[in-house]
Amino acid sequence: MPEIDPETANELRRLEQRLEALLLFCRTLQQENETLNALLTERVAERSVFVEQTAIAKNRVAAMISRLKSMGHES
Repeated sequence: MPEIDPETANELRRLEQRLEALLLFCRTLQQENETLNALLTERVAERSVFVEQTAIAKNRVAAMISRLKSMGHES
């Protein structure tokens, strides 16, 4: 293997350090992304439940209003 001059060796070490830092940053971003995707999945499921509960409540209120109106007409 040919001899590497000190300047090139230093530059290679700096590049290696930058690459390691970049890899660490990528791993951190990947973990954050996984966490955010899991959180998003939870929030979408929660929203679905809330939408369903809202629809049920809306139907109940409409039925109560209808019953109250019919009670008013019977008097």
